[in-house]
Amino acid sequence: MNSSKISIQDYSLRYADGVQALKHINLEIHPNAINVLFGPAGGGKSSLLRSLNRLIDLADADEVEGKILFNGVNILDKETDVTWLRRKIGMVFSRPIPLPKSIYDNVAFGLEVAGMKDTATMRKTVEQALRQAYLWEEVYDRLDDPGISLSGGQQQRLCLARILALEPEVIMLDEPTSALDPVTTARIESFLEEIKEHVTVIIAPHNMSQSARVADHAAFFLQGELVEVGESSSLFLNPKEKRTQDYVEGRFG
Repeated sequence: MNSSKISIQDYSLRYADGVQALKHINLEIHPNAINVLFGPAGGGKSSLLRSLNRLIDLADADEVEGKILFNGVNILDKETDVTWLRRKIGMVFSRPIPLPKSIYDNVAFGLEVAGMKDTATMRKTVEQALRQAYLWEEVYDRLDDPGISLSGGQQQRLCLARILALEPEVIMLDEPTSALDPVTTARIESFLEEIKEHVTVIIAPHNMSQSARVADHAAFFLQGELVEVGESSSLFLNPKEKRTQDYVEGRFG
């Protein structure tokens, strides 16, 4: 059983333009579970996801306070090996960004960077990752085609396969099925349910119904504040906070 866990402690983030993206967030990410971050746009969900594997280093962050512990190590320390961190905590964005390479090389890229040299092992790993992302049957006969030649939904799954090939401990997904049809969305949700046995999943779905469907644990964000946290069975059916209840029942957002 995977022992990975993330503990976010009194974490605040402000960008250079003065926007306070996150305010004193305290949140435990449960291992081997689907952890859902939900709430209206601008609530801070994406900023938190980008903080967890230090992608905020690439943004114009002006002030960062607090701690984010991954397996007990504060990943905000300057000494953190960011390349190692991003292998352990992979992220799939809402807007897919294929590399300017072939379909095969998109998935193999991370393996090459990690030092994998055996061609047979790499081919097997690439195929397995594409199968897990429900893309293999659609691309197996054109792996040399450019990744950008795929449709938007296929590109999304290609980016997911690229992360899966590295066998991360944590997978983060920011609106991962917003460009997918209902059948493929259901497959991806089923897959997340399977992999949580050995991977910690953090997802910011693009709608309330998906949040309620997939969550084991849920956290409601509003204007940079963490309003309420709980198990999905209680949070969506019987929220304690009025703001959570209003959002869940569709009164705003």
